[in-house]
Amino acid sequence: MTLLAFILVAYLIGSIPFALIASWIFRLPDPRTYGSKNPGATNVLRSGKKSAAVLTLIGDAGKGWLVIVLAQSQAAAWHLGDEAVAVAALAVFIGHIFPVFLRFQGGKGVATAVGVLLGLKVLLGLLAIATWIAVAVISRYSSLSALIAALLSPVYAYLIFNASLHTLTVSVMALLLIWRHQSNIVNLLAGKEGRIGQKKTLS
Repeated sequence: MTLLAFILVAYLIGSIPFALIASWIFRLPDPRTYGSKNPGATNVLRSGKKSAAVLTLIGDAGKGWLVIVLAQSQAAAWHLGDEAVAVAALAVFIGHIFPVFLRFQGGKGVATAVGVLLGLKVLLGLLAIATWIAVAVISRYSSLSALIAALLSPVYAYLIFNASLHTLTVSVMALLLIWRHQSNIVNLLAGKEGRIGQKKTLS
């Protein structure tokens, strides 16, 4: 029952739509109505309002980090171990990509995944961020950066945690993230993927 509570709380926190909150604060259109129609920081950036995109990024990453920190601090008190952190990590990530508050139509999960990685181990998160930045600088494609960072994150996790539950969790998240980027993969192969900072017509 306690483990279910960890899952529920993590899922609800993950479901908080910071892209919509930031858009409301800055009086921007609903990010689901323009660009990629994805409620995430990269699409909010297409509105031209960098501060809204930064707020979205911080919020989405922050909720992933917060859930891990809470799970790590409370697990022992409830006589739970790494399994509590693992289920919380997956629940907050799934909450972001399938949020109950947005009829289960959420974002791609990149920022929330980074927050989770930073919570599990700062070095792990920093390696993923460094990978994303390196690919983004070279390619200017956010999706390609996310895909390569996702592919390498389980490798980084294995080097840090060895063959552990944390490594398995990171691997599952990476697979889900890649799956969520199916349309981006198609667009990348077709040369139709939008680049970072490229504006779209707002409706």
